[in-house]
Amino acid sequence: MVVRKVGKYEIGRTIGEGTYAKVKFAQNTETGESVAMKVLDRSTIIKHKMVEQIKREISIMKLVRHPHVVRLHEVLASRTKIYIILEYITGGELFDKIVHHSRLSELEARKYFQQLIDGVEFCHSNRVYHRDLKTYFVQPENLLLDSQGYLKISDFGLSAHPPEGVSLLKTTCGTPNYVAPEVLNHKGYDGALADIWSCGVILYVLMAGCLPFDELDLATLYMPLSGFLRILQMLSFHVHLGSQSRIRMEEIRKDEWFNKGYTPVSLIEYEDLNLDDINAVFDDTEDLHDNEQQERDNEGPLVLNAFDLIMQSQGLNLQSLFDKGQDSVKHQTRFVSQKPPNLVLSSMEVVAQSMGFKTHIGNYKMRIEGLSADKTGRICVILEVFEVAPNFFLVDVQKAAGDLNEYLNFYKNFCDNLDDIIWKPPNELAMPRVNRGKNRKRP
Repeated sequence: MVVRKVGKYEIGRTIGEGTYAKVKFAQNTETGESVAMKVLDRSTIIKHKMVEQIKREISIMKLVRHPHVVRLHEVLASRTKIYIILEYITGGELFDKIVHHSRLSELEARKYFQQLIDGVEFCHSNRVYHRDLKTYFVQPENLLLDSQGYLKISDFGLSAHPPEGVSLLKTTCGTPNYVAPEVLNHKGYDGALADIWSCGVILYVLMAGCLPFDELDLATLYMPLSGFLRILQMLSFHVHLGSQSRIRMEEIRKDEWFNKGYTPVSLIEYEDLNLDDINAVFDDTEDLHDNEQQERDNEGPLVLNAFDLIMQSQGLNLQSLFDKGQDSVKHQTRFVSQKPPNLVLSSMEVVAQSMGFKTHIGNYKMRIEGLSADKTGRICVILEVFEVAPNFFLVDVQKAAGDLNEYLNFYKNFCDNLDDIIWKPPNELAMPRVNRGKNRKRP
């Protein structure tokens, strides 16, 4: 039997698989420690323009070293692969425990909630906002349990680490049943308060064994709040719809219910944050394109070349591809984004559901359907993400069923709510107007 090794790690079975990576069980041959090895293909990451996103996620995980956050050990690389070495979590998902017991006792729910707040508050102290905290009937879940039953927060793929001075986040993202109302207002939101809302939903799930908002239609998602608020008020724990009046971390810390049986966590010894290994992994471009000629997999968006763009445009006029104004929307309903395609899909899903539509995603396509704005008919819309150039993705939007005017109204409102996702050409690229007669002499 041939044992495969990467550095000091022996690689075993596959224990998980995502869109862009496989997770393998591995063992450190020097210490005997079991680890989870996330394996990414270099060329795939570069092809899908995800280098900066992966670098940001790794940097954030190195920054938030906390007992209730999955630990990142190191990052390795070969000519064709990137290996992210993570703490191996053996206790399964918190969701499994909820399902097994239908719901948790108040004592156990409080214990997990205390651990969740400990981890999230530490992230916030480092200006890291998770933005996708979730459990219960959501895959993949990002609340795990270790062998001792302690909570571990994972998956920082949608997290934000804004620079000093930036107080509001703009990107609409997250999981609909857990996303804070202000994230859908598209006026900017506080990342810490958005995470606190998600923590409130998770507390409800722990106590009740179900989601407080179980509608697929986000237009009615925030209507059945009375039961949600009633349970939290029974616990002397208050949550508010308005972000400005929402409970803060320091208030949670002082809450009588929260402090019952609470034991402060011992922090991991601080280490200097060194990103040299991350930059070295991605800056080395040797043999990155070995597999470029392989047949396209089904995991990434289709690539449109110049001929495809011309064929999809109005004759040879490409302006409509990059213009979401009212004139172009009459004939062309598409827009361009420089965001990673998975973030584009996540944002579109949240926005569509906030508008009252059901969604279904598969293979970089999205189907949106529901009642029209006047509630008199139904419309169905198909969206597909294409790669048109490095760091540029075209979202083609087409009416599958319904009234044309209602569809155009939907498209306008949909784009207005995706302001941070849609790319807008800089003014400098506009063609200058030429005054051909300026330097001519009068006859």
